[in-house]
Amino acid sequence: MIQSPVVNIAEICARKGVENVVLSPGSRCAPLTIAFARHPKLTVRTVSDERAAAFIALGMAQTTCKPTVLICTSGTAALNYAPAVAEAFFLQVPLLVLTADRPPEWIDQLDGQTIRQQQVYGQHIKRSFDFPVALEHPDAVWHTERLVSEALNEAVAFPAGPVHINVPLREPFYPADGEELQYDTQVKVIEEDHSTFELNPMQSLKLEQEMLFFKRVLIVAGQGHHDLSLLQALQNFTGSTGAVAVGDIISNTQQLPGVVRHQDAILACPDPEKMKSLQPDLLITFGKSVISKSLKLYLRQYKPKAHWHIQPAGQVADTFQSLTRIIRCTPVSFFRSLAGSTRVEPGYIESWTDIESKAGNFLKDFTKEAPYSELTAISRMLNSLPQQSNLHLANSMAVRYANILALRADQDVQVYANRGTSGIDGSTSTAVGCALSSNRITTLLTGDMAFFYDRNGLWHNYLPANLRIVIINNHAGGIFRLIDGPKRQPELEEFFETCQQLDARNTALDFGLEYTVCSSLEELEQALPAFFAADAGAGILEIFTDSKENAVEFAAYKQALLKAL
Repeated sequence: MIQSPVVNIAEICARKGVENVVLSPGSRCAPLTIAFARHPKLTVRTVSDERAAAFIALGMAQTTCKPTVLICTSGTAALNYAPAVAEAFFLQVPLLVLTADRPPEWIDQLDGQTIRQQQVYGQHIKRSFDFPVALEHPDAVWHTERLVSEALNEAVAFPAGPVHINVPLREPFYPADGEELQYDTQVKVIEEDHSTFELNPMQSLKLEQEMLFFKRVLIVAGQGHHDLSLLQALQNFTGSTGAVAVGDIISNTQQLPGVVRHQDAILACPDPEKMKSLQPDLLITFGKSVISKSLKLYLRQYKPKAHWHIQPAGQVADTFQSLTRIIRCTPVSFFRSLAGSTRVEPGYIESWTDIESKAGNFLKDFTKEAPYSELTAISRMLNSLPQQSNLHLANSMAVRYANILALRADQDVQVYANRGTSGIDGSTSTAVGCALSSNRITTLLTGDMAFFYDRNGLWHNYLPANLRIVIINNHAGGIFRLIDGPKRQPELEEFFETCQQLDARNTALDFGLEYTVCSSLEELEQALPAFFAADAGAGILEIFTDSKENAVEFAAYKQALLKAL
């Protein structure tokens, strides 16, 4: 018989708004599996590979902004969750990780599938709990109910993140024939009311007075969700103050009027006087990571007099080595409260808008006329993305190319990327999780190394029809041919690029995806409309390029850019 406190983990999760559960099969976790699988209000999916399962759950939670539950058996299964748990921790995505375990007396006794699971995720977890083993006493039941509520409250408290409950379980694991599970309708649930993190009038007045001393204000938006209220507040602030806003592709600010989207190109400018004209007096930042290395290096060299970071709670990074103040409120509250608080000198705005216009026009003309390469192929693909769709960017060159090219201001596309740890290991799985929890067409832009590394993200029975995978296959880790260090080494091809001859045709056949292949711009332009059609179904578009030719064309792009700026 499965004990009721274990069954009620599922009931508490359902009552606290959990919708999606991803589990991997196992015997020790059977009580958890059965409790969640039989709950009428939970959608439960099985993914056999724990690493892929965890990234799929990450993609769901990232898209819905609600905690997804992960369930696995004991032993190394729990360790396979670790990459996604670390990504969720730094990306601030809520996960509830439930790992089944042996009872404590059997740890280190050479029993099968047994490792040391307490605190298994170390410092890459918001909090770890140990579920009681003995559940007979009423106080133990009270403890379990309190513990599950606390774990879910912690997962969504700002900054959100993963929380772990290790659940030691004794046999029997399975209910007897005909035995029905009973979910306790009176189970104890603890709700938590969260702060709105608003600026109060005194704080606003103080900040307004200080802003009067700054005439060159630059806003840098880090990674964040598409948020219409934030875009509206930013638009009012920049319009009333003349402040300049810069946003990477993962900041989801491309629809903000006047936002600088081509900072990677802009900051390649070789003219020190132009670079000096872009230097801010006040830097205002919000959100998570920034992709653009050029922007980070620029702001570390051309430091502002003051740097304010807006973040409601949690640890704050000093990414640009200039942080002077942390403002504990939401970005929406800050920009609404301080709209019209100062007026930036017109010359500062003109410096940014002039070079942004040059960079944007250059990229448009260059990618239209340049020969076939990864840069021109990705440009065509980004311009063809359906409106009201999702875009997942794999790490390595995919996210960098997309950030260089940027989305158009009129594109209604929500952008996601695993930039917490910036690994390639779960890109496909995360995009699958997004597609499973969204009605929008969801496109993954990935490289061959990232795609083949995570093929098990497709190994399950739930592939959604709205998934589109675009693979840039240069048969190597092409990024290493573009980085100054490795590209000059004799070990480049064998030990850095790790050349391989795989293509995705058999993968598409194995998992029932439509497969399209392109090796020229003409073929690509012909294939894109059908590939992105609403009724096309899940598919892979594989774009073959040559790593050496890509390096030559990328060098040509950089040389032409220097002349254009």
